[in-house]
Amino acid sequence: MIIVVSGPGGVGKGTIVDELVRRDPRLSLSRSWTTRPRRDGEPPDSYVFTDPAAFEAAIGAGHFLEWTEFLGNYYGTPRPDVADDRDLVLEIEVDGARQVKRTHPEAFLIFVLPPSRAEQERRLRGRGDPNDKVEARLRKAEEEEPVGMRLADVIVVNDDLETTITQMLEIIGAARTPRCDEG
Repeated sequence: MIIVVSGPGGVGKGTIVDELVRRDPRLSLSRSWTTRPRRDGEPPDSYVFTDPAAFEAAIGAGHFLEWTEFLGNYYGTPRPDVADDRDLVLEIEVDGARQVKRTHPEAFLIFVLPPSRAEQERRLRGRGDPNDKVEARLRKAEEEEPVGMRLADVIVVNDDLETTITQMLEIIGAARTPRCDEG
């Protein structure tokens, strides 16, 4: 099963996904690649940090399940390891989610929203994003949210981290349950 967790910047996707994978051993996180610089305090393994030339070579080699350019940087999800039988979790932007749903319509998309634009801005600033990036991400969120909400199988508002994680684990569990068609 491919589980896509998407939402605008500052909604808490990375924190949520890390906890989902930590708490559910049947989940495997696909570590995305990016050409953006690592933020102060960001763990070095939060992404595969690379340069544009290496990223473009990987695109040419068909290495990515999806990729996009976002605010001047590349982001991409490597193709999954077929030997791994765990459910794959992708933490990606809306454009990437659209690409995955196009090529894998069975993928399950959970779209995460902030409780408010003010809280989203507070989170972006709190993680150290510069003012110009905060403003760009907030503008981008206005464009992304309607698209993400249309694509989503489920929409979750991250207003309390623990509640959000518990809710998403329940949602994933329900999505795994085989459905019987009666009649």
